[in-house]
Amino acid sequence: QRPESKGGALAAGGKEQGDDAVVAAMLERAGQTHLLEGLNPEQCKRLLAQAKWLDTSYSSGLEAYIGNARKLLKASKLDENPLEGLTPSVPTGERLNYGDAQFQSFEDRGLREAPFSAFVLVAGGLGERLGFPGIKLKIAATSVTGWSFLEYYCRGILALRQQHVEGAPSGPIPLVIMTSDDTHEQTVALLEESDFFGLSREQVHVLKQEKVACLSDSDARLARDPKDPAKIETKPHGHGDVHALLHTSGLARRFQSEGRRWIVFFQDTNGLFFRAFLATLGVSAVKGFAMNSVAVPRKAKDAMGGIAKLTRTDGSSITMNVEYNQLDPLLRATSCPDGDVADHTGFSPFPGNMNSLVLRMSDYMATLERTRGIIAEFVNPKYADSSRNKFKSSTRLECMMQEIPQELPPEAKVGFTMFDTWCSYSPVKNSPAGAVEKFKTGNHPQSGTTGETDLFAANCRILRLAGATIDPPVKRTFNGIDVDLEARVVWSPQWAVSFAGVRARLAPDAKVQITQRSTLVLDGDIILEELTLDGTLIICAAPGSRVTIKLLVVKNEGWELDPASKDDPDPEVHIKGFSIRRPAGATCQLVFEELGEHVVSPAPQRPGMAKHGVTFNEKEPQRERSETEESLAFYRVRSMKSSFGRETEAPLEEFARDFPASGRGPSVARSPLATRARLPRICASGA
Repeated sequence: QRPESKGGALAAGGKEQGDDAVVAAMLERAGQTHLLEGLNPEQCKRLLAQAKWLDTSYSSGLEAYIGNARKLLKASKLDENPLEGLTPSVPTGERLNYGDAQFQSFEDRGLREAPFSAFVLVAGGLGERLGFPGIKLKIAATSVTGWSFLEYYCRGILALRQQHVEGAPSGPIPLVIMTSDDTHEQTVALLEESDFFGLSREQVHVLKQEKVACLSDSDARLARDPKDPAKIETKPHGHGDVHALLHTSGLARRFQSEGRRWIVFFQDTNGLFFRAFLATLGVSAVKGFAMNSVAVPRKAKDAMGGIAKLTRTDGSSITMNVEYNQLDPLLRATSCPDGDVADHTGFSPFPGNMNSLVLRMSDYMATLERTRGIIAEFVNPKYADSSRNKFKSSTRLECMMQEIPQELPPEAKVGFTMFDTWCSYSPVKNSPAGAVEKFKTGNHPQSGTTGETDLFAANCRILRLAGATIDPPVKRTFNGIDVDLEARVVWSPQWAVSFAGVRARLAPDAKVQITQRSTLVLDGDIILEELTLDGTLIICAAPGSRVTIKLLVVKNEGWELDPASKDDPDPEVHIKGFSIRRPAGATCQLVFEELGEHVVSPAPQRPGMAKHGVTFNEKEPQRERSETEESLAFYRVRSMKSSFGRETEAPLEEFARDFPASGRGPSVARSPLATRARLPRICASGA
């Protein structure tokens, strides 16, 4: 139920007067005089000041909030079904297989549409429930490089704007981050200290959502804070607030005036988001979807919302998310007596909603103008007894951003694009203990462990689709969760942001061979022609540098994933269940700083010289270089002690001493991956 948008009582008159009498009168009209009982004058003043703030911060005012709460709590007490009269069926959408011709066609269209988009990151959560002392955006998407989720997302948006598309808006692609009281200051601080991860300050907009008043009983009496009787208890309103914030801030209208055709909403800890997003955007453009949800196959009765077409008794319909605890009883009461059960595929026929949305800007703006961004609210009280009057603990009204279809025009076309989970969805949502419980019941753990190991698996699978040869995974167990551990392959969006980009980075007839124990990091404009890797290799190309690996063989001790030690002070180690051991001399790192073309290629052959390629082998003896080799672009990478991971301006000092930077090869670097500012986040422990 969506409250009317008429503004609060204080917005019209009391907002200007701001005196305590006006606020007290508003509370009396709303039946909330109990809040002032037993308070001294100073306490009354504090509570009334907070009540005024709650009235002005809620779009339609505190009285409207309380009125809507009474209606929803009455319906809840009577156990009324909010979906009464609706019959669910499987909606219209696209099911794509990553990498096939249809996928590539949609992804190509998405690449052309991306510069016309704006991105909205919903990031109101702390990592405390996961065991992380900070915002979830600061958790590393991968421990191999140390890129936080926020950095990873910023790099992706930066890479999308580097695609040249005729007629695209001239400015950078905007990123909006919605924060909460809990996360706002830390999010801003992370952006500031990291220089916005390469984005311009002007393209990043941080909007903070406010909390709403809590309710103590079915009469919608506001709850006092248990720790302070002169304060009203508050809780988050839900990520549905993002729509109102985009409206009241004027950002949505600004984006439309800039020529943005799409607005993309995504969550804070899904490292696979960019793998599927572009094809979804392409589907929206081709199919004319006003709203398109990124979806995955859903196990029946899993605690994940399902996307359904809901048909009313008059024949009209709406396609929207139905929460898992509502879907089963709705199916039983209407079209499926067995409820939420699997079909012949082994999954529910209703696609799983992963809360990544693509909306067409024209339809979205029309909806914001009509509703002021206020969408349907719901209440979910936990009753203390069968009378259904008192609650076990206070509750509040909530709203979810995926409920926006209820506000779209009836003619708006709403659909979904479904991908296999391996290439699209592995969020970090559950604590290690909670993840183990989900694993034991056969569900995806959705934890720090799987968030990273699934990224390795997806990258290896994508490289195989592009033509690389990578050894099969091995079974490992971290935090009590069994995983198929693939080679630790990680690339930045500056190397590739799409499957088309990956295919372009592997030359025609490329020969890329990687063992399972290997770690490979690719960052920047790097072309692979022939690479054999058994160990750890890091290649970084600074902006303006282009590197071609014509022939390179690397064999070293490499890095190893060790199960987490109870004594490890790093909370991320405990979230993920492993740490990365980086022995000294176990890393081959090539960093290219100089602008222009760089080639890693075989040595020129002299009569009587054995034919060989560029080889890194810690056990192979070194040989003397000829004058010809000195003057040409030849690099024989030998064993070195890498300082990758420590603050230094010479991560290749030993290499650079023997092979002076000449503009043709690796040099001491300030690349996107290995800048002085970012090195400490790349490797937590020095190699």
